[in-house]
Amino acid sequence: MSSVADLTAGPLDTLDPPALDAAVAAFLYREARLADESRYEEWLALWTDDVHYWVPSGTADYDRDRRISFINDNRNRLTTRIRQLQTGVRYAQTPASTMRRVVSNIELLAVTGDEVEVGSNFVLYELSLQATNELRIWAGRSTHLLRRREGQLAMASKVVELVNASQPLPNLAFLL
Repeated sequence: MSSVADLTAGPLDTLDPPALDAAVAAFLYREARLADESRYEEWLALWTDDVHYWVPSGTADYDRDRRISFINDNRNRLTTRIRQLQTGVRYAQTPASTMRRVVSNIELLAVTGDEVEVGSNFVLYELSLQATNELRIWAGRSTHLLRRREGQLAMASKVVELVNASQPLPNLAFLL
């Protein structure tokens, strides 16, 4: 595996574009793998303190504070969600689903100073072991706001727009 950009040298918007592309892709792949492997503490450590994690019910073209969302978490709520998953007694995830994500079509949408906005598509395969043993497929588009923190990328926000977000959905008791 080739090395990625040195993120300690100057603002992100001054980095060589292919090097920044590689660093961003490596970050998104790592985020997906940590969530797939239920490595929740490591996944949570990828976030900044001012985190916002949002899964709108429909497209993300509305005021998230005025309409219902599937997930609309700040740092405290996200930490609580992780704690619940770690107990092993979150009944909607007992036993825990087996999951694998495929991340693709990664695009740098904007790079300003020490922040980069990134869009990507994903497909998540979930084997729901709790009752039906059903293989569920979740697909959508994620938009991350990544920020340099101590020479590494960290997530300040993540918006997940599901393809079927305007339809009734099964329980979202895991991380997208």
